[in-house]
Amino acid sequence: MSRIDKINSLLIQELAGLVAREISLENGLITVTYAECSPDLRYAKIGVSVLPDNFSGSAIKKLRKHNAAFAAVLKKKLNLKMIPKFNWVIDDREKNAAKIEEIINQPEF
Repeated sequence: MSRIDKINSLLIQELAGLVAREISLENGLITVTYAECSPDLRYAKIGVSVLPDNFSGSAIKKLRKHNAAFAAVLKKKLNLKMIPKFNWVIDDREKNAAKIEEIINQPEF
C-alpha cells in the first residue's frame, strides 16, 4: 500500500467520525465513501453519500462550512506535515450501479 493510499484511508476514517459528530442533518445521513489525495497532498477530493438525495445540496454546504474546523482537528490528531484542502463531492456510484443493475435485470422483449 502506497503512502497516498494510507493517507486516503486515514482521511476517510477520521473525516467519517468528524462528520458524524459535527454535522447534523435533520432526518438525513451523510457517509464518507472515499478520499482521493493529489500526489503532492495539497488537495483531497472527499466523496460523500447523502440520504435522502434531496439533502445533498445542504449537506455539501455544511461540509464546506466546516472545512477549516475539520482541518484544525486533523492537524492536531494526525502526524502529517500538511493537511490537504478538502473538495467535497457527492458520490453517485451507488445510484449509478443501481440503475445499471435495474437495466440489466429488465426482461427482454
